Amino acid sequence: MNLDPRETLETMLGLLGFYCQVEETREESCVTLQVYSAEKERLIGPEGRVLEDLQSLLNRMLFARSKDAPKVQVDVEHYRAMQADGLVRRVMELAESVRATGRSLQLDPMNAYERRIVHNAFAQDSEVETWSPQEHSRLKRLVLRRRR
Repeated sequence: MNLDPRETLETMLGLLGFYCQVEETREESCVTLQVYSAEKERLIGPEGRVLEDLQSLLNRMLFARSKDAPKVQVDVEHYRAMQADGLVRRVMELAESVRATGRSLQLDPMNAYERRIVHNAFAQDSEVETWSPQEHSRLKRLVLRRRR
């Protein structure tokens, strides 16, 4: 028996005492569950940690039930999109320094989701590229440098 991602998340949040509305969208093999609640700050948590934990727990539950379960991204009132936009803006400002000086710039450590956002932001840039140094793979750092 497969678990329905939306129903499972609604049950989890209800048991935790949250009153929420959850909207589901599906794209290829990914399901996005957008949560709307008067307590969005509590659902997001400091630096998005509660949101990440909810997503991780939900995915673990779904994969435990079925190895074919789709990957589910949980978001609260488009928090992830707003964070991604802010991250891209900050990194684009740093890229201007790389363009002007030609000197590489090492970014602060990021999680895989953030690194993917930054890589995608520079995929079509003709002057600046992102690079992940192997010796720092444990630290999950990115470097902005002139495209070679």
